[in-house]
Amino acid sequence: MAAPMPSCFSSCCFPSKPNTLISTTNFLSPFSCSTINGYRGISMGGAGFRSRTYAKFDKFQGDPSQPYLEEIASSSLEAKQQTVPEEEELEEDDSCLPSDLEGAVRQSGQASALFVSSGGMRAIVELLIPQLQFLDDEGAQAELWELSRIFLDTLIEETGCQKVKAVFPDAGAAALLKYRWKDAAFRFSSLSDRKPIENEDEIIVMVVPDYQMLASVERIASELSDDPPRPLIMWNPRLISEDVGVGVNVRKLRRYFLSSFSTVYSMRPLASGAVFRCYPGLWKVFYDDKDRRGRYLLAKELISKPDADDLEMIFGNEENKAEQNPTFLSQVAGIFSSLNRFMKAISK
Repeated sequence: MAAPMPSCFSSCCFPSKPNTLISTTNFLSPFSCSTINGYRGISMGGAGFRSRTYAKFDKFQGDPSQPYLEEIASSSLEAKQQTVPEEEELEEDDSCLPSDLEGAVRQSGQASALFVSSGGMRAIVELLIPQLQFLDDEGAQAELWELSRIFLDTLIEETGCQKVKAVFPDAGAAALLKYRWKDAAFRFSSLSDRKPIENEDEIIVMVVPDYQMLASVERIASELSDDPPRPLIMWNPRLISEDVGVGVNVRKLRRYFLSSFSTVYSMRPLASGAVFRCYPGLWKVFYDDKDRRGRYLLAKELISKPDADDLEMIFGNEENKAEQNPTFLSQVAGIFSSLNRFMKAISK
């Protein structure tokens, strides 16, 4: 017999209340994600809105050039002119993709809430984009914390649970954010605390747990598996290290531990496409639409996460031959170029 869920999940129902958080990203139009298995993703339009265009946003790296600005204006005009009633609009392959980074974070919060309310216990959310990977850059951590706040607020709003515990990598970050976010609806702790979780905590979110704290992560996960079990969500974990000093057996143990989690949300730009998953949907592999800049075509859907061999088969041998030995600079340029395309115009 399954263990009873925490009391707060009695209010976990969908569709949820309208999202009251305010986006700081400029949109040209409301964004709506397609319905999957009866579950609607991000919805930012009012009930009376009868037509839809996809949002478009600026490049993340550097200032847009004048030709690019002109292209945005032109595309925006075309999108408005081509807007058709929603009931007559055909779904595009890439209509499930988020319109911007903040939208992706909200979407990941909704997917996590649905997973938890469906009885899921261990979840991973991964946003594998350079902007959230290079945490040593000035201001990168501050932006990461703000995005984690959006995720936590969305999770609370969607589940209705008021006993969410956010576990940050270190005590300094937890103390600073607790001081700044006095109005937060969740509780604070850190992996370095003597007792990071308490009996009254019902959903635990680990924010960017680092591989150096893996022992603490595993200990907490084990505690949460006791009766009654409580959900654990790892948001953008960094638990895999390829350092030379890390033994093969240790890496295998880490991967074995991570295999007990379900990836409920994943966004990974590639040099010529993207990999995406939003629970409860399948894994989707997209490739660039050569005829429409900034758009994607669906290459394949998979039940499990695609590995390197899967991607090689999907994208084809010819393209892989052209990129067999890319230089480090070309790899970096390809990732950032893909990020720009992935986070750019999704407009008709």
